[in-house]
Amino acid sequence: MDSIRSLVEKGQSLMDDGKFDDALGFFEQALLLNQDDPDLWNYKGVALRSLGRYEESMECFNKSLEIEPRDKHAS
Repeated sequence: MDSIRSLVEKGQSLMDDGKFDDALGFFEQALLLNQDDPDLWNYKGVALRSLGRYEESMECFNKSLEIEPRDKHAS
């Protein structure tokens, strides 16, 4: 799981720098390792929303909520 954490941290750092497309790549890599983590879907959704890809972002947020309906991090 350290590799997932590392990917998420890199993605979050890129998000902070406004590099949303690059961040999205890291979140997608993390999802390849674990598609059952609602937080990973939420991170991907935030990156997509930041890129103006609203329909795709809603799909990610919905997937996050589908996995964990009470996910407090879902946007």
